[in-house]
Amino acid sequence: MNYEAYLARIGYSGERQPTLEVLQQLQKRHLLTIPFENLDIHNGIPVELDVEKIFDKVVLQKRGGFCYELNGLYFELLSAFGFDVKRISAKVYSASKGTYSPEYDHLALLVTIKGEEYLTDVGFGEFSFAPLKIELNQVQADARGNYVFDKYDERYYRVSRMENGELRPEYIFRKTARAFDEFGGMCHFHQTDPSSHFRQRSMITLPTEQGRITLTENKLKIKEGDLIKEIPLKDATEYEAYLWEYFGVKPTGRNN
Repeated sequence: MNYEAYLARIGYSGERQPTLEVLQQLQKRHLLTIPFENLDIHNGIPVELDVEKIFDKVVLQKRGGFCYELNGLYFELLSAFGFDVKRISAKVYSASKGTYSPEYDHLALLVTIKGEEYLTDVGFGEFSFAPLKIELNQVQADARGNYVFDKYDERYYRVSRMENGELRPEYIFRKTARAFDEFGGMCHFHQTDPSSHFRQRSMITLPTEQGRITLTENKLKIKEGDLIKEIPLKDATEYEAYLWEYFGVKPTGRNN
């Protein structure tokens, strides 16, 4: 893998030591430059858990991806920097169902620095800009909100977001290291099963310093601070224009 190209893709030119400061910079740069998207699923292009193919898509084609791709690739970068990092499986909370998804529904990363563990995640859509220290029952302030860890049960940790004084669960996880191919079944499920939320609609989204830009098949949504502007799309031509203007992606989902 060409790590120089990867760093250029996220606009990072800082130190390359496995420190918390470097991890913080890498995570934020990654989030601000590489979108979370599921376009390949809707364009009939298979997503494979192949690091070189993901690198070609995300770095060389300047595309985005979902958790298996983004955190899968990010794992390789952190490993190259010398971080003590492992892939972990997470079960995502569904507010509508009041339950958690199956194992391997989400791939996140756990990094240990000087004996302290941090959750780092660049593939979950709206989430923290900075790594979160796994410290139970302590509110951690982040540029994207306040987060809290607690024990869900004897096996699982839970990370929640504080909203209007209440905790909203994001996902639960164990600290067990996972191999990349263990996520293959759920990666296939999200591409092929009609019940997967990734199959419901195409979407591409990218945070900004003060908000977020999201494009679906029928709407462009721009959030800046407390201001939200929603622009209904007239036709496919307008969709394609916004896709290129805000995300640098061609409508076919292939940038070469």
